[in-house]
Amino acid sequence: MGEMSTHPTAIIESGAKLGAGVKVGPYCVVGANVELAEGVELVSHVVVAGHTTIGPRTRVFPFASIGHQPQDLKYKGEPSTLSIGADCLIREGVTINPGTEGGGMVTKVGDRCAFLANSHVGHDCIVGNNVVFSNNVMLAGHCQVGDFAILGGGAAVIQFARVGPHSFLGGMSGLENDLIPYGMALGNRAHLSGLNIVGLQRRGFSRSDIHDLRRAYRALFADEGTLVERMDDVAEEFSGHPIVQEILEFVRAGGKRSLCTPREAAEA
Repeated sequence: MGEMSTHPTAIIESGAKLGAGVKVGPYCVVGANVELAEGVELVSHVVVAGHTTIGPRTRVFPFASIGHQPQDLKYKGEPSTLSIGADCLIREGVTINPGTEGGGMVTKVGDRCAFLANSHVGHDCIVGNNVVFSNNVMLAGHCQVGDFAILGGGAAVIQFARVGPHSFLGGMSGLENDLIPYGMALGNRAHLSGLNIVGLQRRGFSRSDIHDLRRAYRALFADEGTLVERMDDVAEEFSGHPIVQEILEFVRAGGKRSLCTPREAAEA
């Protein structure tokens, strides 16, 4: 792992915990309640504050602000936390905020995530593993983002929205409703535009799985009946298909939350 190295211009506050092989570059500031696991690198001009833990081998680039108090006017200084996983890439100007009393006190980011320049993770968000935020993605407070989701440049997600695993949100899209797992959403106010077929192919889903997902998608968003009726039909027809059931479970778990639907369904 190598020896720990700290540039003479960096400020490491008393109490901070730094693991083996941590590299802290020029003009970084590491707060008293911060824990950096082995192999973490702060390239330069990075500030890590608050009750923040960063997992092994995560790299953070200049002008990122990690763990500073949340942008929530109701925040009153409670000792909420931020946890970032292993092998993440956090590029220039990224901001990630800790939780609040109103949202569970924790913001959590999984492993192998990439946050490209100037993207933002709001307070009390739960982000899974292998997630990609392109430049300038904005995630409001209390959002959930599932594993392998990709958010295109400049996309914005409203507070409390859920972005399902393996989904794709197109660049400059504003997501106001929940995006189903494996779905693809696009548009000024994002509408469901199909399935994230490219992502499914890249991750090795079989042709038969993708074929079944397509059939289930068409049935779920058909013109006949209510969504609840169509969900019951799909649940019955695809009872042995775990990835179809995953979509149905996601929709059910949303309760009264609105779903991001195809444009024709939204207009109807």
